[in-house]
Amino acid sequence: MGKNTDIQIRSLTSWTEHFAYRSPMKFGGRVVTDVTVLNVKAEVETRDGRTGTGCGSMTMGNAWAWISPNLTNDQTLDCMVTFGTKITEAANSYTEIGHPMDLCRGISDFYAPTADSVMREKGLAEIEAFPKLAQLVAASPLEAAIFDAYGKVHGADVCALLGPEFMNYDLAHYLNDDFRGEYLDRYTLPKPKEWLPLYHLVGGLDPLTDADIPQRLNDGLPETLGEWIQRDGLTHLKVKLNGENLEADVARMAAVEAVASEAQARRGCDSWVYSADFNEKCYGEQYVIDWLHLVQERSPRAIERLQYIEQPTNRDLTREPIIEMFEAAKIRPVVIDESLTDFEALLLSLERGYSGVALKACKGEHEALLMGAAAQKYQMFLCVQDLTCVGASFLHSASLAAHIPAVQAIEGNGRQYCPAANAALAPSYPDVFAVTNGQIRTGALCEPGLGFHW
Repeated sequence: MGKNTDIQIRSLTSWTEHFAYRSPMKFGGRVVTDVTVLNVKAEVETRDGRTGTGCGSMTMGNAWAWISPNLTNDQTLDCMVTFGTKITEAANSYTEIGHPMDLCRGISDFYAPTADSVMREKGLAEIEAFPKLAQLVAASPLEAAIFDAYGKVHGADVCALLGPEFMNYDLAHYLNDDFRGEYLDRYTLPKPKEWLPLYHLVGGLDPLTDADIPQRLNDGLPETLGEWIQRDGLTHLKVKLNGENLEADVARMAAVEAVASEAQARRGCDSWVYSADFNEKCYGEQYVIDWLHLVQERSPRAIERLQYIEQPTNRDLTREPIIEMFEAAKIRPVVIDESLTDFEALLLSLERGYSGVALKACKGEHEALLMGAAAQKYQMFLCVQDLTCVGASFLHSASLAAHIPAVQAIEGNGRQYCPAANAALAPSYPDVFAVTNGQIRTGALCEPGLGFHW
Protein backbone atom coordinates (compact mmCIF):
# COMPACT_ATOMS: atom_id res chain seq x y z
CA MET A 1 0.00 0.00 0.00
CA GLY A 2 1.11 3.60 -0.13
CA LYS A 3 0.51 6.62 -2.31
CA ASN A 4 2.70 9.20 -3.97
CA THR A 5 0.96 11.79 -1.80
CA ASP A 6 2.33 10.13 1.35
CA ILE A 7 4.92 12.07 3.33
CA GLN A 8 7.97 11.39 5.44
CA ILE A 9 9.26 13.63 8.20
CA ARG A 10 12.54 15.31 7.31
CA SER A 11 13.07 17.58 10.32
CA LEU A 12 11.26 18.87 13.37
CA THR A 13 12.02 21.73 15.73
CA SER A 14 10.20 23.06 18.79
CA TRP A 15 10.22 26.22 20.90
CA THR A 16 8.12 27.84 23.61
CA GLU A 17 6.57 31.24 24.28
CA HIS A 18 5.15 32.65 27.50
CA PHE A 19 2.35 35.18 27.98
CA ALA A 20 0.68 36.78 31.01
CA TYR A 21 -3.11 36.97 31.24
CA ARG A 22 -4.73 40.39 31.38
CA SER A 23 -7.06 39.03 34.08
CA PRO A 24 -7.19 35.73 35.98
CA MET A 25 -9.45 32.89 34.84
CA LYS A 26 -11.12 30.58 37.35
CA PHE A 27 -12.52 27.15 36.53
CA GLY A 28 -12.98 23.99 38.55
CA GLY A 29 -11.58 25.62 41.66
CA ARG A 30 -8.34 26.58 39.88
CA VAL A 31 -7.10 30.05 38.91
CA VAL A 32 -4.85 30.60 35.88
CA THR A 33 -2.87 33.80 35.33
CA ASP A 34 -0.48 32.98 32.47
CA VAL A 35 0.20 30.54 29.64
CA THR A 36 3.10 28.72 28.07
CA VAL A 37 2.73 27.89 24.37
CA LEU A 38 4.63 25.06 22.69
CA ASN A 39 5.30 25.43 18.94
CA VAL A 40 6.58 22.87 16.44
CA LYS A 41 7.86 23.30 12.87
CA ALA A 42 7.80 20.29 10.55
CA GLU A 43 9.54 19.80 7.22
CA VAL A 44 8.24 16.87 5.16
CA GLU A 45 8.85 15.25 1.78
CA THR A 46 6.49 13.28 -0.46
CA ARG A 47 7.37 9.97 -2.11
CA ASP A 48 7.96 11.82 -5.36
CA GLY A 49 10.34 14.35 -3.81
CA ARG A 50 8.21 17.44 -3.14
CA THR A 51 8.90 19.24 0.14
CA GLY A 52 6.75 21.36 2.42
CA THR A 53 6.85 23.05 5.80
CA GLY A 54 4.11 23.30 8.40
CA CYS A 55 3.72 24.56 11.93
CA GLY A 56 1.69 23.63 14.98
CA SER A 57 1.03 25.44 18.23
CA MET A 58 -0.83 24.75 21.47
CA THR A 59 -1.23 26.19 24.93
CA MET A 60 0.15 23.85 27.59
CA GLY A 61 -2.96 23.89 29.77
CA ASN A 62 -1.55 21.87 32.64
CA ALA A 63 -4.07 23.26 35.13
CA TRP A 64 -6.74 21.50 33.07
CA ALA A 65 -4.89 18.51 31.64
CA TRP A 66 -3.03 17.45 34.79
CA ILE A 67 -4.84 17.84 38.09
CA SER A 68 -2.37 16.59 40.69
CA PRO A 69 -2.65 16.27 44.47
CA ASN A 70 1.10 15.70 44.68
CA LEU A 71 2.81 18.04 42.22
CA THR A 72 2.86 21.80 41.84
CA ASN A 73 1.64 23.60 38.72
CA ASP A 74 5.25 24.44 37.90
CA GLN A 75 6.18 20.76 38.03
CA THR A 76 3.32 19.57 35.82
CA LEU A 77 3.99 22.35 33.31
CA ASP A 78 7.68 21.49 33.22
CA CYS A 79 6.85 17.82 32.63
CA MET A 80 4.47 18.64 29.79
CA VAL A 81 6.90 20.97 28.01
CA THR A 82 9.69 18.43 28.45
CA PHE A 83 7.44 15.68 27.07
CA GLY A 84 6.41 17.81 24.09
CA THR A 85 10.05 18.56 23.32
CA LYS A 86 11.13 14.93 23.70
CA ILE A 87 8.31 13.51 21.58
CA THR A 88 9.24 16.00 18.85
CA GLU A 89 12.86 14.87 19.06
CA ALA A 90 11.77 11.22 18.91
CA ALA A 91 9.61 11.88 15.85
CA ASN A 92 12.67 13.33 14.11
CA SER A 93 13.94 9.77 13.75
CA TYR A 94 10.57 8.30 12.72
CA THR A 95 11.18 7.00 9.21
CA GLU A 96 7.76 5.67 8.20
CA ILE A 97 6.06 7.14 5.14
CA GLY A 98 2.32 7.69 5.02
CA HIS A 99 -0.69 9.93 5.43
CA PRO A 100 -0.60 12.21 8.51
CA MET A 101 -3.20 9.94 10.13
CA ASP A 102 -0.73 7.05 9.86
CA LEU A 103 2.29 9.06 11.00
CA CYS A 104 0.51 10.49 14.03
CA ARG A 105 -0.94 7.12 14.99
CA GLY A 106 2.52 5.55 14.74
CA ILE A 107 4.23 8.30 16.71
CA SER A 108 1.57 8.01 19.43
CA ASP A 109 3.06 4.62 20.30
CA PHE A 110 5.98 6.57 21.76
CA TYR A 111 3.81 8.70 24.04
CA ALA A 112 3.60 6.37 27.04
CA PRO A 113 7.28 5.34 27.15
CA THR A 114 8.35 8.96 26.63
CA ALA A 115 6.06 10.08 29.46
CA ASP A 116 7.57 7.42 31.72
CA SER A 117 11.09 8.58 30.87
CA VAL A 118 10.18 12.20 31.67
CA MET A 119 8.87 11.21 35.10
CA ARG A 120 12.03 9.22 35.82
CA GLU A 121 14.22 12.07 34.62
CA LYS A 122 12.40 14.50 36.92
CA GLY A 123 12.56 12.11 39.88
CA LEU A 124 8.77 11.91 40.00
CA ALA A 125 8.15 8.35 38.81
CA GLU A 126 7.39 7.10 42.32
CA ILE A 127 4.93 9.93 42.98
CA GLU A 128 2.42 9.59 40.15
CA ALA A 129 2.03 8.71 36.49
CA PHE A 130 1.97 11.17 33.59
CA PRO A 131 -1.75 11.46 32.63
CA LYS A 132 -2.77 10.45 29.14
CA LEU A 133 -4.70 13.70 28.66
CA ALA A 134 -1.57 15.72 29.45
CA GLN A 135 0.38 13.62 26.94
CA LEU A 136 -2.15 14.39 24.21
CA VAL A 137 -2.03 18.12 24.91
CA ALA A 138 1.78 18.26 24.92
CA ALA A 139 2.02 16.24 21.69
CA SER A 140 -0.70 18.17 19.85
CA PRO A 141 1.61 20.86 18.36
CA LEU A 142 3.62 18.07 16.71
CA GLU A 143 0.49 16.54 15.18
CA ALA A 144 -0.71 19.94 14.00
CA ALA A 145 2.64 20.65 12.34
CA ILE A 146 2.58 17.32 10.47
CA PHE A 147 -0.98 17.86 9.20
CA ASP A 148 -0.20 21.46 8.28
CA ALA A 149 2.90 20.43 6.33
CA TYR A 150 0.92 17.75 4.49
CA GLY A 151 -1.65 20.26 3.33
CA LYS A 152 0.97 22.80 2.37
CA VAL A 153 3.08 20.38 0.33
CA HIS A 154 -0.07 19.51 -1.65
CA GLY A 155 -1.31 23.10 -1.83
CA ALA A 156 -4.70 22.17 -0.35
CA ASP A 157 -6.86 22.40 2.75
CA VAL A 158 -5.88 19.37 4.77
CA CYS A 159 -9.57 18.46 5.21
CA ALA A 160 -9.82 18.10 1.44
CA LEU A 161 -7.18 15.33 1.70
CA LEU A 162 -9.09 12.85 3.85
CA GLY A 163 -10.71 10.59 1.25
CA PRO A 164 -9.62 7.20 -0.13
CA GLU A 165 -7.50 8.83 -2.83
CA PHE A 166 -5.22 10.15 -0.05
CA MET A 167 -5.74 7.93 3.01
CA ASN A 168 -4.22 4.46 3.07
CA TYR A 169 -6.82 2.96 5.41
CA ASP A 170 -10.51 3.31 6.08
CA LEU A 171 -11.82 4.33 9.51
CA ALA A 172 -12.24 0.72 10.62
CA HIS A 173 -8.44 0.57 10.82
CA TYR A 174 -8.47 3.27 13.52
CA LEU A 175 -11.86 2.68 15.18
CA ASN A 176 -13.99 -0.47 14.69
CA ASP A 177 -15.95 -2.39 12.09
CA ASP A 178 -18.87 0.05 12.31
CA PHE A 179 -16.74 2.25 10.05
CA ARG A 180 -15.81 -0.35 7.45
CA GLY A 181 -15.43 1.30 4.04
CA GLU A 182 -15.81 4.82 5.43
CA TYR A 183 -13.21 7.59 5.32
CA LEU A 184 -12.86 10.87 7.13
CA ASP A 185 -14.19 12.81 4.16
CA ARG A 186 -17.63 11.41 5.07
CA TYR A 187 -17.50 13.30 8.37
CA THR A 188 -15.62 16.48 7.45
CA LEU A 189 -16.03 19.42 5.10
CA PRO A 190 -13.39 20.07 2.40
CA LYS A 191 -13.85 23.81 2.92
CA PRO A 192 -14.54 25.64 6.19
CA LYS A 193 -17.95 27.06 7.08
CA GLU A 194 -18.00 30.76 6.38
CA TRP A 195 -19.14 31.91 9.84
CA LEU A 196 -19.50 30.33 13.29
CA PRO A 197 -20.93 31.80 16.51
CA LEU A 198 -18.33 32.21 19.23
CA TYR A 199 -18.90 30.97 22.77
CA HIS A 200 -17.77 33.65 25.24
CA LEU A 201 -16.59 32.37 28.61
CA VAL A 202 -18.11 33.61 31.86
CA GLY A 203 -15.43 32.45 34.29
CA GLY A 204 -15.78 32.03 38.01
CA LEU A 205 -14.04 35.35 38.72
CA ASP A 206 -15.41 37.29 35.77
CA PRO A 207 -17.39 40.41 36.75
CA LEU A 208 -20.98 40.51 35.61
CA THR A 209 -21.60 44.17 36.52
CA ASP A 210 -19.65 47.24 37.65
CA ALA A 211 -20.37 46.26 41.24
CA ASP A 212 -18.18 43.18 40.79
CA ILE A 213 -15.08 45.22 39.83
CA PRO A 214 -12.92 46.42 42.73
CA GLN A 215 -10.65 48.35 40.34
CA ARG A 216 -10.94 48.66 36.57
CA LEU A 217 -8.10 47.59 34.29
CA ASN A 218 -8.87 50.42 31.86
CA ASP A 219 -7.01 48.63 29.07
CA GLY A 220 -9.54 49.40 26.35
CA LEU A 221 -11.31 46.03 26.50
CA PRO A 222 -14.71 45.23 28.05
CA GLU A 223 -14.59 44.30 31.73
CA THR A 224 -18.13 43.17 32.54
CA LEU A 225 -20.37 40.61 30.87
CA GLY A 226 -22.75 43.33 29.76
CA GLU A 227 -19.93 45.26 28.11
CA TRP A 228 -18.70 42.17 26.25
CA ILE A 229 -22.21 41.41 24.98
CA GLN A 230 -22.68 44.98 23.84
CA ARG A 231 -19.33 45.21 22.06
CA ASP A 232 -19.28 41.80 20.34
CA GLY A 233 -23.00 41.14 19.91
CA LEU A 234 -22.56 37.84 21.74
CA THR A 235 -25.20 35.13 21.33
CA HIS A 236 -23.36 32.19 22.98
CA LEU A 237 -22.25 32.24 26.63
CA LYS A 238 -20.38 29.45 28.42
CA VAL A 239 -20.84 29.66 32.18
CA LYS A 240 -18.28 28.15 34.54
CA LEU A 241 -19.93 26.80 37.69
CA ASN A 242 -18.68 25.64 41.09
CA GLY A 243 -20.07 22.10 41.18
CA GLU A 244 -19.73 21.91 44.96
CA ASN A 245 -22.17 24.60 46.09
CA LEU A 246 -25.64 24.14 44.66
CA GLU A 247 -27.10 27.42 45.88
CA ALA A 248 -24.12 29.38 44.55
CA ASP A 249 -24.40 27.65 41.16
CA VAL A 250 -28.11 28.38 40.92
CA ALA A 251 -27.54 32.00 41.90
CA ARG A 252 -24.68 32.39 39.41
CA MET A 253 -26.77 31.11 36.51
CA ALA A 254 -29.69 33.34 37.46
CA ALA A 255 -27.37 36.34 37.75
CA VAL A 256 -25.85 35.66 34.32
CA GLU A 257 -29.33 35.42 32.81
CA ALA A 258 -30.38 38.70 34.43
CA VAL A 259 -27.31 40.58 33.15
CA ALA A 260 -27.49 38.98 29.71
CA SER A 261 -31.19 39.77 29.39
CA GLU A 262 -30.63 43.43 30.15
CA ALA A 263 -27.66 43.72 27.78
CA GLN A 264 -29.39 41.84 24.97
CA ALA A 265 -32.51 43.99 25.35
CA ARG A 266 -30.37 47.09 24.84
CA ARG A 267 -29.14 45.73 21.52
CA GLY A 268 -32.56 44.45 20.47
CA CYS A 269 -31.67 40.76 20.65
CA ASP A 270 -34.06 38.12 22.00
CA SER A 271 -32.20 34.95 21.01
CA TRP A 272 -29.06 33.64 22.71
CA VAL A 273 -27.88 30.38 24.31
CA TYR A 274 -25.82 29.06 27.21
CA SER A 275 -23.65 26.10 27.99
CA ALA A 276 -22.85 25.13 31.58
CA ASP A 277 -19.45 23.74 32.58
CA PHE A 278 -18.94 22.20 36.02
CA ASN A 279 -15.36 21.06 35.27
CA GLU A 280 -15.85 17.67 36.99
CA LYS A 281 -16.73 19.10 40.41
CA CYS A 282 -20.23 17.61 40.85
CA TYR A 283 -20.47 14.58 43.15
CA GLY A 284 -22.93 12.87 40.84
CA GLU A 285 -25.85 13.08 38.45
CA GLN A 286 -28.32 14.18 41.12
CA TYR A 287 -26.43 17.44 41.63
CA VAL A 288 -26.91 18.24 37.94
CA ILE A 289 -30.61 17.35 38.04
CA ASP A 290 -31.15 19.42 41.19
CA TRP A 291 -29.36 22.37 39.60
CA LEU A 292 -31.51 22.13 36.48
CA HIS A 293 -34.73 22.04 38.50
CA LEU A 294 -33.75 24.88 40.84
CA VAL A 295 -32.62 27.14 37.98
CA GLN A 296 -35.89 26.30 36.23
CA GLU A 297 -37.77 27.60 39.28
CA ARG A 298 -35.68 30.74 39.76
CA SER A 299 -34.82 31.64 36.18
CA PRO A 300 -36.80 29.52 33.71
CA ARG A 301 -35.57 31.40 30.63
CA ALA A 302 -31.99 30.40 31.51
CA ILE A 303 -32.91 26.72 31.21
CA GLU A 304 -34.80 27.37 27.98
CA ARG A 305 -31.61 28.86 26.58
CA LEU A 306 -29.34 26.09 27.90
CA GLN A 307 -27.80 24.22 24.96
CA TYR A 308 -25.72 21.60 26.78
CA ILE A 309 -23.92 20.63 30.00
CA GLU A 310 -20.23 19.87 30.01
CA GLN A 311 -18.30 17.25 32.04
CA PRO A 312 -20.16 17.57 35.36
CA THR A 313 -18.35 14.74 37.20
CA ASN A 314 -14.87 13.26 37.50
CA ARG A 315 -13.01 12.53 34.26
CA ASP A 316 -12.33 8.92 35.27
CA LEU A 317 -15.43 7.11 34.00
CA THR A 318 -14.24 3.85 35.61
CA ARG A 319 -13.92 5.27 39.12
CA GLU A 320 -16.16 3.75 41.79
CA PRO A 321 -18.93 4.40 42.45
CA ILE A 322 -19.89 4.41 38.78
CA ILE A 323 -21.76 7.59 37.81
CA GLU A 324 -24.30 7.62 34.99
CA MET A 325 -25.95 10.53 33.19
CA PHE A 326 -29.02 8.95 31.58
CA GLU A 327 -31.59 11.07 33.44
CA ALA A 328 -29.74 14.37 33.14
CA ALA A 329 -29.16 13.75 29.44
CA LYS A 330 -32.92 13.46 28.93
CA ILE A 331 -33.16 17.13 29.94
CA ARG A 332 -30.14 18.52 28.08
CA PRO A 333 -27.18 16.95 26.25
CA VAL A 334 -24.37 16.06 28.65
CA VAL A 335 -20.96 15.99 26.98
CA ILE A 336 -17.63 14.54 28.03
CA ASP A 337 -14.54 16.69 27.74
CA GLU A 338 -11.70 15.73 30.07
CA SER A 339 -12.85 12.10 29.83
CA LEU A 340 -12.42 11.93 26.06
CA THR A 341 -8.90 10.62 25.50
CA ASP A 342 -9.59 7.87 22.93
CA PHE A 343 -12.28 5.89 21.13
CA GLU A 344 -12.70 3.46 24.03
CA ALA A 345 -13.51 6.38 26.32
CA LEU A 346 -16.15 7.60 23.87
CA LEU A 347 -17.80 4.16 23.79
CA LEU A 348 -17.68 3.96 27.59
CA SER A 349 -19.32 7.39 27.87
CA LEU A 350 -22.26 6.07 25.84
CA GLU A 351 -22.59 3.19 28.30
CA ARG A 352 -22.62 5.74 31.14
CA GLY A 353 -25.43 7.77 29.59
CA TYR A 354 -23.49 10.70 28.17
CA SER A 355 -25.02 12.04 24.98
CA GLY A 356 -22.29 14.27 23.55
CA VAL A 357 -18.59 14.94 23.19
CA ALA A 358 -16.44 18.06 23.21
CA LEU A 359 -13.67 18.03 20.63
CA LYS A 360 -10.46 19.94 21.29
CA ALA A 361 -7.56 20.60 18.94
CA CYS A 362 -5.32 20.32 21.99
CA LYS A 363 -5.89 16.55 22.10
CA GLY A 364 -4.26 16.14 18.68
CA GLU A 365 -5.54 16.61 15.15
CA HIS A 366 -5.75 12.93 14.27
CA GLU A 367 -7.62 12.09 17.49
CA ALA A 368 -9.99 15.04 17.07
CA LEU A 369 -10.88 13.99 13.52
CA LEU A 370 -11.52 10.40 14.62
CA MET A 371 -13.64 11.41 17.60
CA GLY A 372 -15.59 13.83 15.41
CA ALA A 373 -16.37 10.98 13.03
CA ALA A 374 -17.36 8.63 15.84
CA ALA A 375 -19.61 11.21 17.51
CA GLN A 376 -21.46 11.78 14.25
CA LYS A 377 -21.73 8.06 13.55
CA TYR A 378 -23.32 7.44 16.94
CA GLN A 379 -25.49 10.57 16.70
CA MET A 380 -23.99 12.31 19.70
CA PHE A 381 -24.18 16.04 20.37
CA LEU A 382 -20.94 17.58 19.15
CA CYS A 383 -19.12 20.78 20.07
CA VAL A 384 -15.58 22.14 19.76
CA GLN A 385 -13.94 23.96 22.63
CA ASP A 386 -10.53 25.44 23.19
CA LEU A 387 -7.99 25.53 25.99
CA THR A 388 -7.84 29.31 26.16
CA CYS A 389 -6.10 28.93 22.82
CA VAL A 390 -4.18 31.95 21.56
CA GLY A 391 -2.52 32.90 18.29
CA ALA A 392 -2.02 29.95 15.95
CA SER A 393 -3.59 27.49 18.39
CA PHE A 394 -6.86 29.42 18.27
CA LEU A 395 -6.80 29.52 14.47
CA HIS A 396 -6.26 25.74 14.51
CA SER A 397 -9.18 25.21 16.89
CA ALA A 398 -11.46 27.46 14.84
CA SER A 399 -10.46 25.67 11.65
CA LEU A 400 -11.25 22.29 13.21
CA ALA A 401 -14.71 23.47 14.24
CA ALA A 402 -15.39 24.95 10.81
CA HIS A 403 -14.65 21.63 9.09
CA ILE A 404 -16.93 19.41 11.23
CA PRO A 405 -20.50 19.51 9.83
CA ALA A 406 -22.29 18.91 13.14
CA VAL A 407 -20.45 21.64 15.06
CA GLN A 408 -22.52 24.81 15.35
CA ALA A 409 -20.23 27.10 17.37
CA ILE A 410 -16.63 27.56 18.48
CA GLU A 411 -15.29 28.49 21.89
CA GLY A 412 -12.60 31.15 21.98
CA ASN A 413 -11.66 32.89 25.21
CA GLY A 414 -8.05 33.81 24.49
CA ARG A 415 -9.27 37.24 23.34
CA GLN A 416 -10.71 37.77 26.85
CA TYR A 417 -7.81 36.65 29.01
CA CYS A 418 -4.67 36.86 26.89
CA PRO A 419 -5.15 39.17 23.89
CA ALA A 420 -1.43 40.00 23.80
CA ALA A 421 -0.74 36.49 22.50
CA ASN A 422 -3.03 37.16 19.52
CA ALA A 423 -1.29 40.36 18.47
CA ALA A 424 1.10 38.81 15.94
CA LEU A 425 -1.57 37.03 13.90
CA ALA A 426 -4.62 39.23 14.43
CA PRO A 427 -3.72 41.68 11.61
CA SER A 428 -3.66 38.78 9.11
CA TYR A 429 -6.97 37.34 10.29
CA PRO A 430 -8.94 40.26 11.75
CA ASP A 431 -12.36 38.66 11.18
CA VAL A 432 -11.31 35.52 13.07
CA PHE A 433 -9.84 37.20 16.13
CA ALA A 434 -12.53 39.90 16.27
CA VAL A 435 -16.17 38.99 16.89
CA THR A 436 -18.90 40.53 14.70
CA ASN A 437 -22.55 40.06 15.69
CA GLY A 438 -21.48 37.19 17.91
CA GLN A 439 -19.65 35.36 15.11
CA ILE A 440 -16.17 34.91 13.67
CA ARG A 441 -15.39 34.45 9.98
CA THR A 442 -13.98 30.94 9.86
CA GLY A 443 -14.21 31.06 6.06
CA ALA A 444 -11.00 33.10 6.18
CA LEU A 445 -9.18 29.92 7.24
CA CYS A 446 -9.03 28.57 3.70
CA GLU A 447 -5.29 28.43 3.00
CA PRO A 448 -3.34 25.20 2.37
CA GLY A 449 -2.69 23.06 5.43
CA LEU A 450 -4.67 23.82 8.57
CA GLY A 451 -6.08 26.90 6.86
CA PHE A 452 -3.68 29.67 7.83
CA HIS A 453 -0.03 30.74 7.82
CA TRP A 454 2.19 32.16 10.52
